[in-house]
Amino acid sequence: MANWFTADLHLGHHNIISYCGRPFADVEVMNNALVKGWNGVVAEDDTVWVVGDFALGKILETLPIASWLHGHKILVAGNHDRCWAGHGRRAEGWTQRYLEAGFDEIVQGPARVEIGGSTVLVCHFPYRGDSHDHDRFIGHRPIDKGEWLLHGHVHERWAQNGRMINVGVDATAFRPIGSADVAELIRLGPTTRDHHKRTDLTP
Repeated sequence: MANWFTADLHLGHHNIISYCGRPFADVEVMNNALVKGWNGVVAEDDTVWVVGDFALGKILETLPIASWLHGHKILVAGNHDRCWAGHGRRAEGWTQRYLEAGFDEIVQGPARVEIGGSTVLVCHFPYRGDSHDHDRFIGHRPIDKGEWLLHGHVHERWAQNGRMINVGVDATAFRPIGSADVAELIRLGPTTRDHHKRTDLTP
């Protein structure tokens, strides 16, 4: 059993292809590539932390893709997830729909996980920085107390920024990143990276 982390799949979201320069011809190709990338590294008894923004587009078509994906799936809700508590009353009833679609747990706000002997914070939002030119959702961001943070939200802006590690698919070769790779990044210390090197990628 292994732990994996991913974020910002944006399944079914046509515009994300051009916004982030994703190398896919259309949404169907992107969705299939993300499913293949996930199932290519994740085993059925693994745990996958989805750190927000799982599916957009026609949600009744894209959300059920969760059932195609291997592993015990924990969603740390992000601003594009219909079940995110930040949506207020609009989120009512959506947690159950996400669970029925294939998620095993839904987490609102930051969580903590043990990775390589370290306790790491997990939240869709980074301490600072955004996929836009200004920081949004300030009230929903974790407070920087010097902890390592696994996050999404910034897409291709960075892979690592100090102690903030972006686990979004745009920084991780469009597949989840494993806890062993995360532990190695923590061991190497705070730095700046544009992309993650992957031990599970073939040359």
